[in-house]
Amino acid sequence: MQYQPSVPFASRRRLLGVSGAVLLASACGPTGGRSSGGDAKSEERVRKQSAGEAPDGALGVNFNEDPSDMSLGQVEALSTSWVRGFVPMTADLDAGDPARQRAVAKLLDAGGKNFRTILSLKFPFRDLKQSLPEAGSKEMEVQLRRVDRVLDAVLGKVDILTVGNEPFLETLEDERDRRLNVFYEHVAEHVIARRAKSVQGRGTRLYMGALNHLDREDGRTPATERWVAFVNRKPEIEGLDIHPHVDSLRAAGVYVQYVASRLERGKKFLATEFSLVLHWEKHMRDAVPAAYAEKYRVPRERRVWEEIGAALEKPFPQRRWDDFLAMSPWFASHKDYLTRQVGMFRDTGKLAVATYGVAQIRSMRTGWGPDKKPWILNPLYANRTVEGSGQAGRTSVWFDSFRALQGS
Repeated sequence: MQYQPSVPFASRRRLLGVSGAVLLASACGPTGGRSSGGDAKSEERVRKQSAGEAPDGALGVNFNEDPSDMSLGQVEALSTSWVRGFVPMTADLDAGDPARQRAVAKLLDAGGKNFRTILSLKFPFRDLKQSLPEAGSKEMEVQLRRVDRVLDAVLGKVDILTVGNEPFLETLEDERDRRLNVFYEHVAEHVIARRAKSVQGRGTRLYMGALNHLDREDGRTPATERWVAFVNRKPEIEGLDIHPHVDSLRAAGVYVQYVASRLERGKKFLATEFSLVLHWEKHMRDAVPAAYAEKYRVPRERRVWEEIGAALEKPFPQRRWDDFLAMSPWFASHKDYLTRQVGMFRDTGKLAVATYGVAQIRSMRTGWGPDKKPWILNPLYANRTVEGSGQAGRTSVWFDSFRALQGS
């Protein structure tokens, strides 16, 4: 079923919030319509993207921590001007120039070539098995020194800086309460103060991010409410980030409604990561489609994860990869996902920028097996599962939808 906007764009922009009923209806809406807003809206969005003004409903690409499989030529071919990545705030930043860290360097290069950029500061305490540092502690001083080094490299050069990547997932589980809020609020106040001292740096907009699992009851806690409340009361912070990796558009509707209904007038949200990866995950042990197995002479008992593994070992021709996805009901039934999801974001009138995965990065392949989360199916470029003569392959359905959304 095709997503259809519930109200004209001009009316949506005047909404102070959005009801859960409207978003859930959108997720299950009738076929037809496009969330375009007309040619005038398209031209305005493009003008704002290129002029450095506050973004409004923009769609860009995300490479996370690894830009090695993405070129700016590939980004340009997608007709977008927005690029997002994150930098881990770890000991690697204590020596050398942060501007040479691979994600930072790629974003600075992109900014120098008139792309617009988003950088998220990631604090991977869970992976490092470290507790959140307290204000005034030596551990906090270490974190703030790293923040300052990155700020010196990027303030006034990136368009948006997000304090935090996925704080609730990157913090030890038993510390995902007010202690998390206190730490990130302290860092945010530090960034605000540092930016205020830099005339050049004031051109970098600040967001807080990103909230996870808002479609689940256990993801909506007093700590997430405090997160939104902090954003609302700080005029220096323009909004917050969300990462709706979900198993359905209905779940995405719950996710978006939570944020849109709580953000006050003038505040916006980013969606720097989003996908149906939890839906793909449910089908990795399905058998490949019979028609596909017959066409490409593969064993009918082969599982989906095994066929993806075969493509990772020896990349398929573009036509075979397209057929594999198009003939798989669990994928083909969601071929309009990108169009509908971006439409849902834009329908709130509160989307600043959404960024979608651009390339199949190395970590998506590492340890491939039936229990590996299939991030590999999300990106616009299928550079590790499709063969090419110097050209990266594509996940055609996402690539075509993404380009069409640039004109909507």
